[in-house]
Amino acid sequence: MVLNIDINTYLLMLAPSLTQMLSEAQHQPGFCAFYDECGRNPSLGDTLIPPIVPCLNYSPARHLTGEHYKRFKEVCPMLDQGEENTYGCCSLGQLTSLERSLSLSKGVLNRCPSCAENFAHMHCMATCSPNQTVAVKVTKVMNVTYLGQPKDAVVAYSAYINNQFAETAFQSCKNVRLPATGGFAISTMCGRYGATLCTPQRWYDFQGDSSNGLAPLDIDFHLIKGHDTTGLPEGVIPYNGRALKCNEVTPSGSEPCSCQDCKDSCPSLPPPPPPPAPFRLAGMDGFLLISIILSCVLICAFLLYVFVSFRMSSKKKKDQGEVTCANKTSLVAQDFLSSLFQRWGTLMASYPLTVLLLSAVVVAVLSVGLKSIELTTDPVELWSAPNSQARQEKDFHDKHFGPFFRTNQLILTAPDKKGSIYDSLLFGKQNFSGIVSKDLIIQLLELQQKIQQIEFWSEDLNRTASLKDVCYAPLNPSNPSLTDCAVNSLPQYFQNSLENINAKANMTELGVTKEVDWRDHLIYCLNSPLSFKDITALGMSCMADYGAPVFTFLAVGGYEDDDYTNAEALILTFSLNNFPREDPKFKVALQWEKEFLKIVQDYQKDPATNFTFAYMAERSLEDEINRTTAEDIPIFMISYLVIFVYIAVALGEYSSCKRLLVDSKFLVGLGGILVVGCSVLASMGFYSWIGIPSSLVILQVVPFLVLAVGADNIFIFVLEYQVSVCRKNQSTVKRKKRGCSWKCTSDYLCFVSSGALSTMPAVRSFALYAALAVLMDFALQMTAFVALLSLDARRQDKNRCELFCCVSVSAKHSNKPNEGFLLPLMRKYYAPALLNRYTRIFVMVVFILMFCASIFLMLHVKVGLDQELAMPTDSYMLRYFSYLHKYFEVGVPVYFVTKRGYNFTSEEGMNAVCSSVGCDQFSLTQKIQYATNFPDLSHIAIPANSWVDDFIDWLNPGSRCCRLYTLGPNQGEFCPANISEDSGSLLCGRKCMNASATSAIRPSVELFNRFLPDFLGNRPDLQCSKGGLGAYDTSVVIDGRGEIIASRFMAYHTTLTNSQEYTAALQKGRELASSITEAMRKVPGTSPDFEVFTYTLTNVFYEQYLTIVPEGLFNISMCLLPTFVVCCLLLGLDLLSGLLNLITIIMIVVDTVGVMTLWSIDYNAVSLINLVTAVGISVEFVSHMTRSFALSTKPTRVERAAEATANMGSAVFAGVAMTNLPGILVLAFAKAQLIQIFFFRLNLVITLLGLAHGLIFLPVLLTYFGPGLNKAILLQAQRANQSQDTMRRVKEAYDNISYVDNDETNPGTSSNSTSSSGDDKKPPEAAERKLKIERL
Repeated sequence: MVLNIDINTYLLMLAPSLTQMLSEAQHQPGFCAFYDECGRNPSLGDTLIPPIVPCLNYSPARHLTGEHYKRFKEVCPMLDQGEENTYGCCSLGQLTSLERSLSLSKGVLNRCPSCAENFAHMHCMATCSPNQTVAVKVTKVMNVTYLGQPKDAVVAYSAYINNQFAETAFQSCKNVRLPATGGFAISTMCGRYGATLCTPQRWYDFQGDSSNGLAPLDIDFHLIKGHDTTGLPEGVIPYNGRALKCNEVTPSGSEPCSCQDCKDSCPSLPPPPPPPAPFRLAGMDGFLLISIILSCVLICAFLLYVFVSFRMSSKKKKDQGEVTCANKTSLVAQDFLSSLFQRWGTLMASYPLTVLLLSAVVVAVLSVGLKSIELTTDPVELWSAPNSQARQEKDFHDKHFGPFFRTNQLILTAPDKKGSIYDSLLFGKQNFSGIVSKDLIIQLLELQQKIQQIEFWSEDLNRTASLKDVCYAPLNPSNPSLTDCAVNSLPQYFQNSLENINAKANMTELGVTKEVDWRDHLIYCLNSPLSFKDITALGMSCMADYGAPVFTFLAVGGYEDDDYTNAEALILTFSLNNFPREDPKFKVALQWEKEFLKIVQDYQKDPATNFTFAYMAERSLEDEINRTTAEDIPIFMISYLVIFVYIAVALGEYSSCKRLLVDSKFLVGLGGILVVGCSVLASMGFYSWIGIPSSLVILQVVPFLVLAVGADNIFIFVLEYQVSVCRKNQSTVKRKKRGCSWKCTSDYLCFVSSGALSTMPAVRSFALYAALAVLMDFALQMTAFVALLSLDARRQDKNRCELFCCVSVSAKHSNKPNEGFLLPLMRKYYAPALLNRYTRIFVMVVFILMFCASIFLMLHVKVGLDQELAMPTDSYMLRYFSYLHKYFEVGVPVYFVTKRGYNFTSEEGMNAVCSSVGCDQFSLTQKIQYATNFPDLSHIAIPANSWVDDFIDWLNPGSRCCRLYTLGPNQGEFCPANISEDSGSLLCGRKCMNASATSAIRPSVELFNRFLPDFLGNRPDLQCSKGGLGAYDTSVVIDGRGEIIASRFMAYHTTLTNSQEYTAALQKGRELASSITEAMRKVPGTSPDFEVFTYTLTNVFYEQYLTIVPEGLFNISMCLLPTFVVCCLLLGLDLLSGLLNLITIIMIVVDTVGVMTLWSIDYNAVSLINLVTAVGISVEFVSHMTRSFALSTKPTRVERAAEATANMGSAVFAGVAMTNLPGILVLAFAKAQLIQIFFFRLNLVITLLGLAHGLIFLPVLLTYFGPGLNKAILLQAQRANQSQDTMRRVKEAYDNISYVDNDETNPGTSSNSTSSSGDDKKPPEAAERKLKIERL
């Protein structure tokens, strides 16, 4: 007879009997509460592993023998009492299920044997202990039909554990690492609390929560303190077995856990030395005190010198000395150079059209090379020398591992949206910021999907391209789909599914039933991103749709501690493969990024957008630099135009309105500008011919520099010509070409020396281009401009108009020298006021104080160049950098890269690298771990992942990762862990390695080489989280012989916000890598040239700042040396004048660096270019003044300084300062911050300081320390005056003779009749004298 009743009726009928069974169960030693398996838990739906539950069975513990005992000993060795005395409450089936469940945990915990044993100990106690009923109370059973028979299945029970056991077990596992992520394993085993908030109770609660998809039934763990029996059921004794500390040896002989997994195992290490304290003396800044002392010493020495000089001068008699050998040598040298330049100028002026034609031909020939010009826009090529350490490291990394992937990112905020408080059933009250709201998450998902659907026609691929063609797909790199592309965002916690975001479910917790939704799932995932299933009734995964976890710092930003839901920003990141530039897909990636930027920019302009956000693409930096260069070209053109207009207007002589067009110099000024332009074109063309690439810096700066230098020469050249119009016995070319020559020579040698010695490609190429441009400018000024000036002089002599050459005017040119406005002002007012006795002392004191203060400030100048400054003021990248520093919680990745020459396959080799049990305490990964303990000093925040550690764990027979097929065609080959349970137990019944007597599993060389490729190609999943695909498949490079020729270990820097921090991180990283290299070279079998180095994407940009200070000092010294030598030679071997020039130029440079500190101008390669230029420009301000002083024949230094100040001061001010300042001031309107700071500010400082030192300090300095009167020049001047007197007397005699002749022919003259008659007797002699006079 068959009874037809439903299951609910059956359960109601069965309930009294179940209750009776539970109540009859006694808590006494030697009895089981449940035994054997009753199939799946009927109360659970989809789970991550089969939820097999035990059968209710109150009975004595079974004696375990034979195969049963052997299996029991393998799974629960801590309960083994020997085969004769071992009893248990678990069947073989239960042991198999328990082993399978424990294998998931052992996969991440086996690296710390005591932790793995404590974890197994607890579950073995609850499942197999012979005294099960003493510590376990069944709380819920359900009737199931298993193998055709009704059974009472246990679906919930309470476990009572002594708090000391629980605490010790928890502490042993608390610090166990996950090498692939650098995080803690406990973060995946504590649910919503993560590693930071995890406690023993929360750890056990998660393990007993069936909603996590891993626990087969609910276990309510009660942690009982000491002997507290409050609330304990009668007969229950909390389990208080012996839990192992992490630094203890296990009973099976396993070694203690390593330092990385167990702080108690760490050796006692002294803390690293703190950064050097600021230099202090007498309780104040040491450099400040030294600067004060130096200024006092210099001022006192100067005042003493003045006093002594005054006392000596009052007693000193007038110098009657003779001309010295040095005076003669100086005069001979000056005469030789004057004669040489005079002959050259005469030659050029005699054949102007021929000279102009030949000059044009030379320029044209050189300029043809511009057709082959190459512009270097890659920042790496610009600022990193090919043979530099960082560049070689980058090349090595990119060659073996490929370039770092391209990042395209949005950081989104909603500052105006109010937050809310959510009362979660599971997590309590949680703050949700305005940005973490459902509507904004959905909008972000829509934007993300729109970007993912980008498609465009690619000429390089000759087909429609999309994201999957260029994306970084770590788990399916060979043939990715859109869902394989690495896109990191908050919607990935919902697998980019709108349905998952909208999902809701009712859930009961502690008797309270509430609805759970996206907020509960998000809270859980933000705290446990590695989870495959949350603990809510939703049961959704936290893994991204491409199969990897999305770490919290890649999804949200701007949170404090672990308050993730209160974050201020959402982060959306698309990662693309960074193909080599010659690869066709590189252009495809650029094209995709262009479409990405277009969509984002259109989205930002949409008024319906609720986000305030910043964005960038990998190409953005280069794009923005190129854009601002193009936009600032008009600014430079205006700057050139302003200088041209000034020259054209200032060069003219405007004696009368009628001669306005005759005396103007418009065409001369235009010709001078053309000379500058031709010199730049010739320089660029020449270097293009020989294959030296140019850059945008050269295109912007070199024309401006040459114009500044060339315009000075043009102005002074023409001005001196105008002044000398009435000096018929002098040659302008003879006087002024020498000034041009020493300036050109010193500039040329300065640029050549700095270019040849600089290691930075941008500085070297700039110096070479600038050197040739300055040389060509000098050559063209000495040829073409002289010819042009001679033609203009002929036109002016014929009184023809400048722009209308056929028109002439009748007004004659005045023969009176045109002194202009400045020269009389300088002579009458400025020079006397400046060279007053007291004013001179005041000036010297002020400039000494300036110099000493600048030395102090120079020692505090910031070294570096923040990448924000490379952007224009209106660039979207500035907001991105601001958001990046404000909201990002972790810095850039840093790789520790190993080169060829290390034997990873030996046990010693593995131990010197790994950080798990049995590894060296100072291994590669362990040293990096030590560094993370002091992030403020090491700048490393997250420890390095380790493929060696995960490979060892992957091989561990305690996990399911590495198995071999035992049946079928693949017998003996690797069997992945994801082979189904039903078939896997039959097909894959053999482990890759046998269990070891200790837990320090180390494969043999054969096993290492055999299974490493399988590990690297194994996709990680729930059954085996240690698979190397995605995490390590590109981190190990094996050659054809099976040797590892390169590998890398990835850590993370702390958040780095400026160039000083990036530079410090690079330096500390290199120090750590050097220490690791030294230790690993001691491992047997290691090559002596084996090396470990750190690689970060930014290293190539910031390496220069490690050496830029000494390199800059060396380069500037190499500029100062030829400047000094050239000045001495062209000043007629006048060493003292050359030395005074050098001192003044050094003071200008030092004061410039001091002002850089005050005006927030950092010292970097761009600053160095300007400082090198400053040396050349400073020559303009000092050399003319010094030469004029040296050639003066006034008796005293003060008089000679007054004459030099009056004559050359006006020329320097009008021809040097005023040709630079107008063009510099225009640069203030440039959009590029680099132009504003390093060209407007810095060049303005250089010009003003040069003007102050040249027109204020140098004249005063010459009055005290200038060279004495050159007696050879004085003698020459006296002879010249005597010669002029002789000519005057001869002319008077000639006039008298003419008068006598006239008298002789006058018969009315009687008073001289006698003489006349006498002269008439000798007319031939008189005629002969007259002829000689005429010849004279």
